[in-house]
Amino acid sequence: MQFSIGNDHAGVEYKNNIVSYLKSKGHEVFNHGSDIEESVDYPDFIHPVAQDVSSKKASFGIIICGSGNGASMTANKYQDIRSALCWNKEIVMLARQHNDANILSLPARFISIPQAIAMVEVYINTEFEGGRHQNRIDKIPCV
Repeated sequence: MQFSIGNDHAGVEYKNNIVSYLKSKGHEVFNHGSDIEESVDYPDFIHPVAQDVSSKKASFGIIICGSGNGASMTANKYQDIRSALCWNKEIVMLARQHNDANILSLPARFISIPQAIAMVEVYINTEFEGGRHQNRIDKIPCV
């Protein structure tokens, strides 16, 4: 699978660990994240991830900022993006099963790196259930 990843200053260490994990599993990673811990503007690093997923260059995206909120809000501006802000494995599983989340947003200041890796593992190993959930997803876009 191809993953696109982006982060601001709060997520540098998280991104590095997640990239290493994904590559160790044989996945391709497009890294759009910041490598410095000095303050940066998260949209600059999130837009490229949403564009990669939207254009199908990447199968999935992972975005990281302090709370996960700003990153997710930015990604969700794209019509066909379903970014899910998740803080535990159960929410990740439901976001994939019920919402077909194609971007996982992680709150670096509220989870540990081992938790983040465990959440990414659930994210990539959980399938969308379709059915009644697909009907709901079809109603998300504005016309």
